[in-house]
Amino acid sequence: MSPEFALIAKYFTRPVKNATLGIGDDCALIGVSSGCELAISTDTLVSGVHFFSDADPEKLGHKALAVNLSDLAAVGAQPRYVTLALTLPAIDESWLTAFSRGFFSLADAYQVELIGGDTTRGPLSITITALGEIAVGKAMRRDGARDGDDIWVSGGLGGAALALKHLQGRVSLPSQIVEIAAEQLHRPNPRVALGRALVSIATSAIDISDGLVADLTHICECSGLTADVVWAEVPLSAPLSSVERALQLSCALAGGDDYELCFTAPEIMKPKLLSISAELGLALTRIGCMRNGVPRVHVYDERGNEINMLSAGFDHFAKNV
Repeated sequence: MSPEFALIAKYFTRPVKNATLGIGDDCALIGVSSGCELAISTDTLVSGVHFFSDADPEKLGHKALAVNLSDLAAVGAQPRYVTLALTLPAIDESWLTAFSRGFFSLADAYQVELIGGDTTRGPLSITITALGEIAVGKAMRRDGARDGDDIWVSGGLGGAALALKHLQGRVSLPSQIVEIAAEQLHRPNPRVALGRALVSIATSAIDISDGLVADLTHICECSGLTADVVWAEVPLSAPLSSVERALQLSCALAGGDDYELCFTAPEIMKPKLLSISAELGLALTRIGCMRNGVPRVHVYDERGNEINMLSAGFDHFAKNV
């Protein structure tokens, strides 16, 4: 057996559970549950762009899968299958052991089956395609927001961005804050259960990967609406509580890597959303509302003045601040 296929067999091949045909053939074969359609998302993580070259491989295996499951959560899909394309500089046994352990630990938690992919030699990068199921016509989309809808977010924002700034040497933080923030950066929790619960309640949704303002702007553009956000209502991750306001604004509004859900819903749905929050043990916070107007996001301070952002969020092809 060649080194490439030995690598796949040792670290990534498992008995087929739900797929008709899994790893080891030219294509995988899967079925779709009656009354459902496939939700498909692909993300690539590149060393030096999305993670440091010396990143903990076990945490990297977790995060690589988590960011894809987060996309499925944003449309309300139930994760089913993933493919993995892994580009490696060389075969490193200890790295592969840790990476696959982190990857499959999260996959098992959501009963996700790895059904195929590719391995090749080159600069380290990880590409995952995730497939989920959602009832026909029930997926939450970015173009569904309506005038008067409330804007909500899950969890707390900005912790991951704060950790990244510390690791980049742009800020210096106490060790206890770094530890909490770094966990949020390296091991995000995809909000799959929340996404499933929001189906037929939320009118639109998106996961916060590039920053609240940047991602909410996508909903504005797709729905043809303006978003008014109240800064005082934006829930901050615990590590942000002790840093200066300017840093809070930068991390919570434009930092990215939160992988929380931002969604819109009619005001009448507030009791149901508070009930979901209690059932899941997950904070859901109303931060503003959608209205007719030019598609963009406005953020207002305590005095009602608009906050001008130097950067709306991360963009691969822009000069990010």
